[in-house]
Amino acid sequence: MITAEEALQRLQEGNRRFVEGMAQNHVLGLRDRRHELVAGQEPFAILLGCSDSRVPGEIVFDQGLGDLFVIRVAGNIVAPSHIGSIEFAADRFGTRLVVVLGHSCCGAIEATIDELERETGARSPNLRAIVDRIRPAVQGLLESDLRNDREALMREAVRANIRHSVDRLHYGSEILEHLIDKEGLMIVGAEYSLETGEVDFFYNLPVEE
Repeated sequence: MITAEEALQRLQEGNRRFVEGMAQNHVLGLRDRRHELVAGQEPFAILLGCSDSRVPGEIVFDQGLGDLFVIRVAGNIVAPSHIGSIEFAADRFGTRLVVVLGHSCCGAIEATIDELERETGARSPNLRAIVDRIRPAVQGLLESDLRNDREALMREAVRANIRHSVDRLHYGSEILEHLIDKEGLMIVGAEYSLETGEVDFFYNLPVEE
């Protein structure tokens, strides 16, 4: 088992390779690796990311089979099943890093802002469940001067939603709280830039001494 700090560094290095076009070729030796994983897995990081097709976690972090335990849902929201999945991986595999990965120009965020600006009531109950989980993170922004600058509003809303999801995980599970307090679990927030491919880890990072 590697520490959360080591896992974070591994992700940062992988993203750097991805951005520089130097990603490792995981196709080579793939069959052998697949056979190794039949007996079990030891993912070094848990990733709660958006379902957006442009942000596949394994690719943007240049990781291969068995490296990441990935949960993807529109808007990288936190629902009970997502908390349970993270509890399972952290407890079963000893994984000590959880990353909530949002991204620029997120459609789920935009849809939520649209809904808050003009309540349509036309969305299905399932889509509304996503909007309702993003709503608390962005509601206050629409009551600020940002409402007059759509681009800035979107930027801030994406980050506010990431922070909200991190906090929901941090304080919404006794199991995760215990692992944070006693076992070195770390839950951090990050944003992927569709424009540059870079991942900015910006929230709840360890304090450098």
